[in-house]
Amino acid sequence: MSCLRLLFAISLHVGLKESYNSFHPHARCQKDALISGVYYNSEDKVSAYVGVTYEGFELGLVTGYTYSDVVPMLRYKKDKWFVTPAIEKNGNKGFVIGLEF
Repeated sequence: MSCLRLLFAISLHVGLKESYNSFHPHARCQKDALISGVYYNSEDKVSAYVGVTYEGFELGLVTGYTYSDVVPMLRYKKDKWFVTPAIEKNGNKGFVIGLEF
């Protein structure tokens, strides 16, 4: 079990109309394919998540967004790079690309 990993990510929000935070401190615990953690999200709030990893994908549930109290989480990670879909409260869709250290 690797708990507690401290991470930091920078992100770029593509196709979204609002302005978002691009700096994300992150703490994660992982045991085999199970993951959980907290991070400072794009809406300047703290998010908590639980999920699983599978062949570069992270799937789970996350809190802390205005779109809904709990939203699905999907992220693809390759080395230090990641990409994840994003949706704004008005329904506008885009994605987030980032680098995690």
